[in-house]
Amino acid sequence: MIDFYFDVSSPWTYLAFRNIQPLAKELNVAIQWRPVLVGGIFNTVNQRMYASREDSQSPRNRYVLKDLQDCARQTGIKIVFPPKVFPVNSVKAMRGCIWLAGSDAFKDCLLPFIEATFAAYFTHQEDVSQDEVLASLCRQTGIDAPAFAAGIAQADIKDALKANTDEAIARGAFGVPTFFVGDDMYFGNDRLDLLRLAVLKAHAAN
Repeated sequence: MIDFYFDVSSPWTYLAFRNIQPLAKELNVAIQWRPVLVGGIFNTVNQRMYASREDSQSPRNRYVLKDLQDCARQTGIKIVFPPKVFPVNSVKAMRGCIWLAGSDAFKDCLLPFIEATFAAYFTHQEDVSQDEVLASLCRQTGIDAPAFAAGIAQADIKDALKANTDEAIARGAFGVPTFFVGDDMYFGNDRLDLLRLAVLKAHAAN
């Protein structure tokens, strides 16, 4: 099994979300979707990330943006950085992922909701922190919007998202996307080839 720690506020995680699914299907391995708050990870173990974003015109950051667009074209998605809200407060969306995963009625809507949320934010420049945007995404993906709103307000859902974030930190994560095959950690969309090798190694060991 692949553990995939993710947050819909990360464009690199959008790429990885798209790319890991066909990889897992090819390798016949399940993905355990682990919603987290990447801001919580940064605040705890990677605060320098905030400083690194401040100068958008630094040579490194200009290259990072170019690299992102190159990878997006390769993946077949369009990524546009939202001009007004970046990074977005993704807490409600990520609680929604927790709730959907545990819902008998709507668990099959989890992946369509994640995809729609990524696209709403990074392609259509919608503020996915807003209740009306989340309600619209629910309607698009076959989820009962009032049930979703009630679900993400539950204390156990809030606690589960915090627990996932704390778990990711305890396992060594410093951002997203982060993947684990057993205890082996891999970070970033550009490490999927190494992830493939780890899965094949695990298969061979069994």
